[in-house]
Amino acid sequence: MAIAQRAQPSAPAAVDPELTHREFAFSDADFRALTQVAYRAAGISLSESKRNLLYSRLSRRLRQLGLESFAAYRALLDSDTAEIESFINSISTNHTKFFRESHHFEHLRTHVALPFAQKARMAKRLRIWSAGCSSGEEPYTIAVVLKREIPDLAVHDVKILATDIDTEVLAKAARGYFAAKATEDMPRGYQEFFRADKAGDRVSVADDVREAIAFRRLNLMDEWPFRGPFDAIFCRNVMIYFDAPTKTRLIERFTQMLRPGGWLYIGHSESLIGSHPGLQSLGRTVYRRMP
Repeated sequence: MAIAQRAQPSAPAAVDPELTHREFAFSDADFRALTQVAYRAAGISLSESKRNLLYSRLSRRLRQLGLESFAAYRALLDSDTAEIESFINSISTNHTKFFRESHHFEHLRTHVALPFAQKARMAKRLRIWSAGCSSGEEPYTIAVVLKREIPDLAVHDVKILATDIDTEVLAKAARGYFAAKATEDMPRGYQEFFRADKAGDRVSVADDVREAIAFRRLNLMDEWPFRGPFDAIFCRNVMIYFDAPTKTRLIERFTQMLRPGGWLYIGHSESLIGSHPGLQSLGRTVYRRMP
């Protein structure tokens, strides 16, 4: 006959150690105050789901500063405006790669680069803005697309503006060095614009490509110190951090910065809040400013 087995106690549910023991106390008041700073300073809207991310990112900053509490860090933010920049750098997420969302760059090639190349002798200027350029993969991709279709790029009035709020990734972008593996999945014909170092583990962007780009720090919530108009604006995977009113204002500002017939590219997970009377959707997160 069968022998009854003693029931084994169930294994305890896994508990996130981050929730049970934290190096720094992190109160609701701390969370609310810091989310307000993020919103006021950069328009970044942080929901409750970002609480642990905020704690993790800023804990590193507290250690760097030798602070013992988030209350002390909040006091520092109140008294030292320079720390706001480091605060924004700490909470920013910078994930990108060359030719990310590649259909945008094929559209850029066929609707911007090729038309300019075909009428280059008559065309006066070409301006493209990478708004939220992160570590530089996006503006360099734009540049190599233009360079391939316009080989004598340097003799034309062609400029790419690359901006970001994060000064650390912006400095990295301006240097133009990347891991060699970052270029491995590029479409054929574009790797020639990168130069491998002697060890073969890093590549640098060719000088004539780099010279087409101007890197500048810019908070999209501030006044923009340029007039445009731009032939194309890339603002991809940036507006996911903003609330609906901020997105609406930003889209309106972008629209006004585009020349009639110019193009706006946004991230695949983003959408406009309703329709915009000045923009025509061409599908796959590509919009054109109406004439």
